[in-house]
Amino acid sequence: MTTAAGRPLTRRRVAGLVALALALPGAALDARLFWACWLAAWWFVIGLMLGGMVNLWLHRLVGGAWGQALRPVALAAAARLPWALLLFLPLALGLRQLYPWAADPRGWAQGLARPAFPTFWLQPGFVGLRLALYGALWWWLARPASLAAKGRAAAALALYALTGTLASVDLLMSLVPGWFSTAFGLVVLSGQALGGTALGVWQLARWAPEALEAEAAEGVPLARDLGNLLLMWLMTWAYLAFMEFLIIWAENLPAEIAWYLPRLRSGWWWVGVALVLLQLALPLLALLQRRLKDRARWLGMIAAELLLTQALNTAWLVLPSVATGTWLAWWLLPLLALGMGLLLFEAPAGAAVPAPESAAPEVRHGRA
Repeated sequence: MTTAAGRPLTRRRVAGLVALALALPGAALDARLFWACWLAAWWFVIGLMLGGMVNLWLHRLVGGAWGQALRPVALAAAARLPWALLLFLPLALGLRQLYPWAADPRGWAQGLARPAFPTFWLQPGFVGLRLALYGALWWWLARPASLAAKGRAAAALALYALTGTLASVDLLMSLVPGWFSTAFGLVVLSGQALGGTALGVWQLARWAPEALEAEAAEGVPLARDLGNLLLMWLMTWAYLAFMEFLIIWAENLPAEIAWYLPRLRSGWWWVGVALVLLQLALPLLALLQRRLKDRARWLGMIAAELLLTQALNTAWLVLPSVATGTWLAWWLLPLLALGMGLLLFEAPAGAAVPAPESAAPEVRHGRA
């Protein structure tokens, strides 16, 4: 079996295993940071899959040629989700090093103002049971039969929003004892949708550029629709992230700013500046230019840039909660993310990308 580019899939899998193997010595150098990088890489990769599924459900609700184009690549990614869930299992070896509630289940919450509920919610056994439930539900949602079912898209979106939010609380928010934000889950999920869309658009721009530049309907290139979709998810993520930061910083309560302090009082603040410039300002300006998003080459470059910055955003969500910053993270995280990506993703078959003419009848209402 080969990819659309003619490269054997086995080479990709071997390259992925080699990348993971090259990262393994990091566990001996700094085990806690190694597991934090594994968590960040895994969250990034599975977020791309879940984000692609969000577009499938959204297309079921609103229609449009863009959904027909993204469908093959999103389905291909969703088919690998069970394997992504298996890559989470090694994290069981690092729970005690990552999470205070796993290292000291009885005493970790003693310094909190209201320790009763956090102590109950973050019992290691209870967390494990919930994580197993999230994984089972995501696997069920990723099945071809579930993704193809009509009339269930709204329920699937709601179920994903619920489980994704709770998973972000259990796996990311709980890295900082006692910290809580009601907007955190929405920020994380909008980032997943942005990353999943960027992956799909980048793959289409690389393997089927002619289909993107052809006029899908009403004289509008399909690339413009996909560019507008990227713009929508980008603005959603930026709005939610900014409002969360603004509200928490304005209140200036010690328990609430605890998450931001290691990100703004260490070398990580440069990463925050990079995210503002590279994941917001630069792609926003580019996506507002019609002549750029109408061309598959430029749109693919924008999508690739958003894909890379979403990986950086995932590092921003995870690593400062564990370590204030070290050179080792910038070796481990790229290797782990690359290894998992090569193992799990493959190029879509060019024949699977529908021609614009076949997608046009699906349009049920106008374009922005």
